[in-house]
Amino acid sequence: MSKSGLTRQQLSITESPSHFEDLDKMTVNELLTNINQEDAKVHLAVREAIPQIETLINQIYGRMQKGGRLFYLGAGTSGRLGVLDASEVPPSFGVPDTVVIGLIAGGETALRKAVESAEDDPAKAWSELEIFNINTKDSVIGIAASGTTPYVLGGVQRARENGILTGCITCNPDSPIVKVAEHPVVVVVGPEFVTGSTRLKAGTAQKMVLNMITTTLMIKLGRVKGNKMVNMQLTNKKLIERGTRMIVEELDIQREAARILLMEQGSVKKALEFYREHYK
Repeated sequence: MSKSGLTRQQLSITESPSHFEDLDKMTVNELLTNINQEDAKVHLAVREAIPQIETLINQIYGRMQKGGRLFYLGAGTSGRLGVLDASEVPPSFGVPDTVVIGLIAGGETALRKAVESAEDDPAKAWSELEIFNINTKDSVIGIAASGTTPYVLGGVQRARENGILTGCITCNPDSPIVKVAEHPVVVVVGPEFVTGSTRLKAGTAQKMVLNMITTTLMIKLGRVKGNKMVNMQLTNKKLIERGTRMIVEELDIQREAARILLMEQGSVKKALEFYREHYK
């Protein structure tokens, strides 16, 4: 029995007691070693979920080919991870910030600090989605480690009722979100090192799945050539240098000529297309 009086079976996995006792008595090395030991389980759990992730991506891909958008809904750590993933898509792949959109309970304030009771309103997420004129070409993924967050549950439920493709990323196989979402992705990572702290293994698993979803979608949508981000935004010196190097490798021209071409055309892809059209 847990200290709450519930058995491990009655508790959700993400709220189950840690397998480790007396964390406060461990040495720094013991803490690091044990956290690392737990983290090693995450990629294996994600691998088990690949068939579910594949099904969800295939469904989203067809809609995005027709101009559909991808929305993430989350609260707390899950919401922050969704917003993070969505915010990294435009600079990496050169798409507008309206293609993948992350919504977090409590809005932008919640990105930096907890907003009291923000996740407890089951109607809020749908009202926020309506601001974007969400439609049946779009897709909604609810991110909830526990699978019980009202903000996420309510948004996914209303989206599905309105004919919108729905998925979820959760770490509890029997949670409400699994029953509500059309295409659930369940990554069972087990109890957290610190009991209930889903910013640990659950958060890592969610980040891995989000990486897989958007990276795969952007590749299939033609935003990558070979293994290179040829559509990345040139927002700093490092990215300009990377883009210049890509052009030099692809066209076998002088570095300065490649850099001028890149800056004139605005992306590696456009630079390559322009050069091949005018000089080949």
